[in-house]
Amino acid sequence: VLTDPVVPCGQILALHLSTPSVFFLRGLPCSFDLQVTQCPDPPSYVPRTFTDNSDHMTFIQRVENFFLKSSESFLCNFAYLPFELLASDVLHRPVTMKELLSHGSIWLKRMDFVFEYPMPVMPNIVFIGGINCGKKK
Repeated sequence: VLTDPVVPCGQILALHLSTPSVFFLRGLPCSFDLQVTQCPDPPSYVPRTFTDNSDHMTFIQRVENFFLKSSESFLCNFAYLPFELLASDVLHRPVTMKELLSHGSIWLKRMDFVFEYPMPVMPNIVFIGGINCGKKK
């Protein structure tokens, strides 16, 4: 099943049908994509989304990054609770969002490793950057 994990209905269907899933995404809120693929994501090194921080952060930026990472887990658990309940009803067992997304076979990320923030990734994450670029006149 080719699906976008931001709305995990396709992944729920893939688990219900016992078929592999391929995720096609730009990024996930709360760094779920890094957490479920077990990529290293230390808050002192990897800047949070929408902070405009680079990998050369000051102490204050690192503290801000740490607090943003801490608040993400609370907000995202609240935001994705309806999908967890839906998955639990369909699959007839309690399911968390991280468990649901951890069954993804391949993650196709629409970002360019060179232009975005370079980070360590797992082998099942494939960067397909440049597909959103228009032809130069």
